[in-house]
Amino acid sequence: MSLIQSFAFAQAQTFGDSPTPTPFQTRSGSPVNGAPVHSMEQASITMATLDRLAETHEKQVSVSVTDGSATVPTTTKLKYLVIYFAFNLGLTLFNKAVMIKFPYPFLLTTLHACCSSIGTHVLLSRGFFTLSHLSSHDNFILHVFSVLYSLNIAISNVSLALVTIPFHQVVRATTPVFVIAIYRAMFDATYPIETYCSLIPVIAGVGLATYGDYYATVTGFFVTLLGAALAAVKTVVTNRLQTAGLHLNAIELLHRMAPLAMLQTFVAAWVHGEVAACRRNVLLKGNIDGTLCTMLVANGAIAFGLNLISFSANKKVGALTMTVAANVKQILTTVLSFMVWKMEIGWLNVVGIVMTLLGGAWYSKAEMAKKAAREEVVLAELEGITEVAAEDKS
Repeated sequence: MSLIQSFAFAQAQTFGDSPTPTPFQTRSGSPVNGAPVHSMEQASITMATLDRLAETHEKQVSVSVTDGSATVPTTTKLKYLVIYFAFNLGLTLFNKAVMIKFPYPFLLTTLHACCSSIGTHVLLSRGFFTLSHLSSHDNFILHVFSVLYSLNIAISNVSLALVTIPFHQVVRATTPVFVIAIYRAMFDATYPIETYCSLIPVIAGVGLATYGDYYATVTGFFVTLLGAALAAVKTVVTNRLQTAGLHLNAIELLHRMAPLAMLQTFVAAWVHGEVAACRRNVLLKGNIDGTLCTMLVANGAIAFGLNLISFSANKKVGALTMTVAANVKQILTTVLSFMVWKMEIGWLNVVGIVMTLLGGAWYSKAEMAKKAAREEVVLAELEGITEVAAEDKS
């Protein structure tokens, strides 16, 4: 049971985790909040300027910027992903150790939310960010998002009681498919064929790498599938709140979300009997010592860092890329588990690991090619606008 609980927590440990393109709202046919770039590394003109030229000369930019990370330099994306992997892998392995002495996933999530709330309050008091003025409708959106986050954790935990862990991992690996479906259905996003093809080894590789006892009840199958869909919705909404919705930065979004998540996950812990079990087995029996307290505090501090970098990375790299990164992270976690706990590894596992890593590299190549192609189209449109502007002046 402790292994199941550890995995349950690993799947739902952050606000923006399980996890491309974020379509921008357009005005006068031209994209906003973006910037055409002459290279992969540096933007040379603001999209506001392009927008103004388009409106002035009644010229529409036909290209649709469908990636919220379209103007983020590739090196910046890589830096955020590397930090995200480091925090995520570290916390996942740390969770395994903590869950042995503290097998209460909902309470541990409550602790993580509490540490995130404390951490952001400290940053706020030191002037690292200021609070935006939100309307009652904006606050309602945040409350709904917090419920989505808590529901995602609950569904993940419930599904683990109905299916085996390998089956759970395979179904959760399909989250990128749900992200694409959401963007195509709601935002008319399009993707090159290479992006679709690259997701096949990314998803199939997880199935082979985690190959084991596949079992699920009919109810368990649909509940697990619902969990994957909710994870996709949560990742997309997290991105939209930062790029095209409330336009909150990562710290402020975490600051506003953490107290709500803390309250909701504590209620979930109470309903599932974790509060009573913790009181009975840990507090009353005196099974708490300095070592456990230190582990919990350190675990909460790392979770705060992961939540913050997860939100930030989501905004920088996009929702689909985050879900692909989650699959790659799952593979890296499997590799580290084989190494740390001396687990047996079969040839199917090795094939799956290689497939996912190569699929991730293929996906990255496809994303870079798509970005370069988009930049060429935008620059061509920009040249057309500037030519019109020059003719008007002459």
